[in-house]
Amino acid sequence: MTRRSFAPLAAALPLLGQAPASRIPRKGRVKQSVSRWCFNKIPMEDFCREVARLGLVGIDLLGPADWPVVQKHGLIPTLGSVGGKTGPLNRKENHGAIEKQYREGIEAAAAAKVPNLIIMSGNRAGMSDQEGLDNCVAGLKRIQPIAEDKGVTVVLELLNSKVNHKDYMADRTAWAVEAIKRVGSPRIKVLYDIYHMQIMEGDVIRTIRENAQYIGHYHTGGNPGRNEIDDTQELNYRAICQAIADTGFTGFVAHEFVPARPDPLKSLAQAVDICDV
Repeated sequence: MTRRSFAPLAAALPLLGQAPASRIPRKGRVKQSVSRWCFNKIPMEDFCREVARLGLVGIDLLGPADWPVVQKHGLIPTLGSVGGKTGPLNRKENHGAIEKQYREGIEAAAAAKVPNLIIMSGNRAGMSDQEGLDNCVAGLKRIQPIAEDKGVTVVLELLNSKVNHKDYMADRTAWAVEAIKRVGSPRIKVLYDIYHMQIMEGDVIRTIRENAQYIGHYHTGGNPGRNEIDDTQELNYRAICQAIADTGFTGFVAHEFVPARPDPLKSLAQAVDICDV
């Protein structure tokens, strides 16, 4: 369950390394975060300072070693990664190792007050979607009790299998939502990646409204290209975030776009403004 590769970023803004200015106030209806991997060229401490200044609440997709760094800056590690390789969730033979890995990961996340951990379905590799669904439900049920006991939410990520993640199984909202319904736990939910689902099925706002109770986390990204979420791409992120807020969602919307412009932090600031509904 390795993370996707990322495009090289340009150098950070000149202000990095200097004392941050006052935090920009935000409306707070959408609690915004940002995925670290998209901005990996920026040193972590500098990135944390700028993320805090821009008024985001946290940083996504971090392992335990980075959780204290983020928290030192008054930020939340909004989505944790347990790391390690256990094999895909949709294979029953991996469930013992996955249960052990997530038991340890959930314990660590709860102790560090990390609210969410990510999990992936794995690829089809010839397996039918029905068999994969049954297997993923069985695997998720093995980690359900510890997630509920510790108050940590495990989110199953939706990815597109058309462009970026060929053969990935959890590539449709209906499939992932059915898995979550069958597990039947408030601590096992869907990670709805807006970029990926725009590629696979579109109809984003209607899908969000109809499945809000099963979604525990959101990711952004401009389509096509997974770059900035402004008017250079086809999604209306202000309307999407308004719809998310209107559902009463209390979790996090994390930016997961790769800046294509020379000033990556300027692109992030623009994205936060767009989604501050």
